[in-house]
Amino acid sequence: MPDPVTALQGARYEGLATIGDAGPTGMITLRGDLASDAVRDAVQQSVRLGIPAQRQALMGEGTAALWMAPDEVLLICPYAEVTGRLASLEAALAGQHFLAVNVSDARAHLHVAGSGAREALAKLCPVDLSRQAFTPGMVRRTRMAQIAAAFWLDDAGTFHLICFRSVSDYAFNILKTAARPGGEVGVHV
Repeated sequence: MPDPVTALQGARYEGLATIGDAGPTGMITLRGDLASDAVRDAVQQSVRLGIPAQRQALMGEGTAALWMAPDEVLLICPYAEVTGRLASLEAALAGQHFLAVNVSDARAHLHVAGSGAREALAKLCPVDLSRQAFTPGMVRRTRMAQIAAAFWLDDAGTFHLICFRSVSDYAFNILKTAARPGGEVGVHV
């Protein structure tokens, strides 16, 4: 099997924030009854994490579980492990009403890091990104300029942003523009 190629092919920009392609990332959309023991146990078995609370992200060793909707979580894992983890979910949920889909190649994953990361995202998203309002472990599905995006903040202060692969070049370029010095919106850091 050939090596996976991301839509952004390693693109990186250094400005007020560092914008970069996060590389191939395994992503599984899981829909079902998130309150059920079966779904909770399947997620635990697959990524060693629980079901996150509303608008929260749980992060593990190379994995994450992101709340996306009342009946949906996005599971993040190493790209090479998606097939095995998806098979594990399907086996654990056999006989249950659920949907589990590998969306790894349909999405792009970017990092937004550095002291100006909040500022760059605040220029593009209708989200209060002050340190008091948006803390590590939070996730948001929102608009970023003209596209849909989701992002979460890890404990190291890096934002992880997911968008459709088809608009990843646009996402990278607007983030790059927002990370250029000047025009700060004044996010309280």
